[in-house]
Amino acid sequence: MTPEAFGVRRMKLGMLTACLPQLSLAEIAAWAAGAGYEALEVAAWPRTGGRDFEAAHLPVTSFDAAVADETRTLLERHGLTVSALAYYENNLHPDAGRRAQIRSHLKAVVDAAALLGIPYVGTFVGRDWTRPVAENLAEAEKILPELVEYAGERDVRIIIENCVMEGWHPDGYPGNLAYSPELWEWMFSLGLYLNWDPSHLTWIGIDPVTTIAPYADRIVHAQAKDVQIQPGRIDRYGVFGKAVRRQDPWDTGWWRYRLPGRGQVDWNAVVDALYENGFTGTLSVEHEDPVWSGTEEKVKTGLEIAHRTLSPLIAA
Repeated sequence: MTPEAFGVRRMKLGMLTACLPQLSLAEIAAWAAGAGYEALEVAAWPRTGGRDFEAAHLPVTSFDAAVADETRTLLERHGLTVSALAYYENNLHPDAGRRAQIRSHLKAVVDAAALLGIPYVGTFVGRDWTRPVAENLAEAEKILPELVEYAGERDVRIIIENCVMEGWHPDGYPGNLAYSPELWEWMFSLGLYLNWDPSHLTWIGIDPVTTIAPYADRIVHAQAKDVQIQPGRIDRYGVFGKAVRRQDPWDTGWWRYRLPGRGQVDWNAVVDALYENGFTGTLSVEHEDPVWSGTEEKVKTGLEIAHRTLSPLIAA
């Protein structure tokens, strides 16, 4: 029997579309529905985005009521919902011009979400890596409340993923000041919510399951990504990762992201704790597994693996 049979509203299993940047939203929707997914966390970067991909699955800068209607029709045809729009960028970028571009695009994403009736837009707090943490927090307290207010006026909440974003910092230190419960409490005071991801908590030494109950009222969306700790390597590099000849800023040398079930995260315990604490939102697969990347076919196979791992926990 399903959870609904017992009067329990179950969470949905979704996927973040950013792992398939070369496909259109229509192509992704058709494939995702066929693979059994129920919701899409839709990537909404600009075509000239500052990340290493351009996952622009909604034309938010030219979005209007007609495009919103077309998008709703597309999703309804495939039996899908949109759990959130995703634009994970650095809202504290040290370059003033770049920060202004990010802010402007984030507002366009919020406007698109409002037209579609989507309750959440995901982003990062970010960090100015040229300044200490205390100065960053003070700066964020000046600029983030206006974004929260802008979204709130449109019935949209801004959700922050707890990714460390160590690759944004030249020395591999946290580049997104939302990585720990201490920082969550700070950002909640600004009106922000949490897109909870256990993978990041795991590698920085925090038991992810213990963070669900205390912050359940602010965990409105969750991402499903795992992390594989590579035995013995931390003893060489330490928690901050490689320091000498670190050519790839994202290569710490001792851990890597994996699909759910391929790493250290206890997904039975995670889903159980989410249910126990009243979570009925979307658990969205964020595919960044290097083993199942490189081609469209491999990425889709990875998403199928994630679905097979998680769907029995959610629907059984």
